[in-house]
Amino acid sequence: MAVETIVRPGAYYDSIVLMQLQRGLAALPGVVDAGVVMGTPANKDVLGQSGLLTAAAQAAGADDLVIVVSGDDAAGALGQVDALLAGLRPAGAAGDYRPKSLEAAAAMLPAAQWVLISVPGRYAAGVARAALRLGKNVFLYSDNVTLEDEIALKQAAAAQGRLVMGPDCGTAIVAGAGLGFANRVRPGPIGLVGASGTGLQLVTARIDQLGSGITHALGTGGRDLSDAVDGVTACQALDLLAHDPATKVIVVVSKPPSPRIAAEFMRAARAAGKPVVIDFIGYKPEHPAHGNLYFVETLDAAAELAVELARFEEEHDAARPEERFAPGQRFLRGLFSGGTLAYEAQLILREYVRTVYSNAPLDKQDALEKATVSRGHTIVDLGEDEFTVGRLHPMMDNDLRVKRIVQEAADPEVAVLLLDVVLGYGAHPDPAGELAPAIEQARALAAAAGRHLEVIAVVVGTEGDPQPMDEQIARLQAAGAHIETSNEAAARHAGVLVQQLNRIGCHAPVDAGALAAPLAAINVGLESFTESLQSQGAAVVHVDWRPPAGGNEKLAGILARLKSS
Repeated sequence: MAVETIVRPGAYYDSIVLMQLQRGLAALPGVVDAGVVMGTPANKDVLGQSGLLTAAAQAAGADDLVIVVSGDDAAGALGQVDALLAGLRPAGAAGDYRPKSLEAAAAMLPAAQWVLISVPGRYAAGVARAALRLGKNVFLYSDNVTLEDEIALKQAAAAQGRLVMGPDCGTAIVAGAGLGFANRVRPGPIGLVGASGTGLQLVTARIDQLGSGITHALGTGGRDLSDAVDGVTACQALDLLAHDPATKVIVVVSKPPSPRIAAEFMRAARAAGKPVVIDFIGYKPEHPAHGNLYFVETLDAAAELAVELARFEEEHDAARPEERFAPGQRFLRGLFSGGTLAYEAQLILREYVRTVYSNAPLDKQDALEKATVSRGHTIVDLGEDEFTVGRLHPMMDNDLRVKRIVQEAADPEVAVLLLDVVLGYGAHPDPAGELAPAIEQARALAAAAGRHLEVIAVVVGTEGDPQPMDEQIARLQAAGAHIETSNEAAARHAGVLVQQLNRIGCHAPVDAGALAAPLAAINVGLESFTESLQSQGAAVVHVDWRPPAGGNEKLAGILARLKSS
């Protein structure tokens, strides 16, 4: 039995073609075994384990095509390589024009928002950079991309409002079209973000089996939620789905993120304004639900809860709360008489916004320059010394707060006022009698300017207080205030509103065109991905890609520098 070898320097074929060629050779008469690989060290190890590592194969470079056949007619089999390769090109493809570059492909299909990349890892980052220069979003299926390249690609994408899914992103569904490995699922109200390709597949398939459907499923790659990568893609994908009107429920599937990234991601998830089901695989939550966040421990549970929540959302479909506000309204102003309540409100609001300014701040760097002038999100403790010199405490004298309510309402960027109303012995005998008219005036002032002003008041008291609590609440509600008797509930209600108004995410938002339908894409790498998109009715151009400079890395580097200069 003979073992024969062909080495073709710099020859490139995608991995599907190599697999098909290997199977074609192995099926020929007189062939015992065949190996068709690129000459990387790992592939040489595989050839060695099969008894196919000849001296010629051992000497091949990583960019060389190595074909080894063993059998009684090994030489005859190798003589059929070119004929077999010619037959592997998809039917009808021979007459199709295939551009040699991304630039030419983009000119052929200007509507393309996406570039699918499945070339060998050492070239993938370069192709992705070229796609970003053309203003495209990237589905990066390739693995073996360095961490440094991943970080640089995602930072560059975020800077221009684009998305890089991957590297090593196996699955996505965009505008109903499956990218990479994806199941055909019905359209519906549930969007997904996931690091795991098979995890996304299982959850989307279970959602389909349970009778619901998918808007989009966006992959991130396994390293995205690490401290190094900073959760760029996960947060951008979450933001996209949060602002996609067709998505009513969001599912997040990933291994547990780092604590720092988890805090940032949770803040963004709370801002989604819709239910978010989270399965950080292996993570056991302290509480199964917290506001709009729902924690589960298995992929099946994520699918089941998402379907249940989606049905509820569709049955109780209502306008998003932020739709009441005018463009530009985004800030919260809190006017408190109780110092401890003001302090707790700041602490709670940190879960929703990054910075809250105050005359009594949690951190010195967040101190107001002047307590009488708000900036950004502000909580003012009107009981601090600067306000009580020569005047009564604000629990007894509402004059300063009444004026400040109207002052804040005149600011076109103010959306939410947060107040405390403290009843009991020693307090003002009728605080609502003074605050309610000010609230009415403030809301009328905003309405006259075409704005909505949300006033949230926490009432601290009991039915036995000298100021009947039910009467105080009724008077404030009649003036248009939203009433809570829990300081935490009031602060969280305010926090959710301002999050939604500020589109708070971990990173810069992505252009909504990324999810535009129908999908149009450019594919670089595996031809099977082009065929898959075509079978789904998507517009796609396949690039006839070859390694730059024939795989000569030194020459490729020189060419890249010349191109960028």
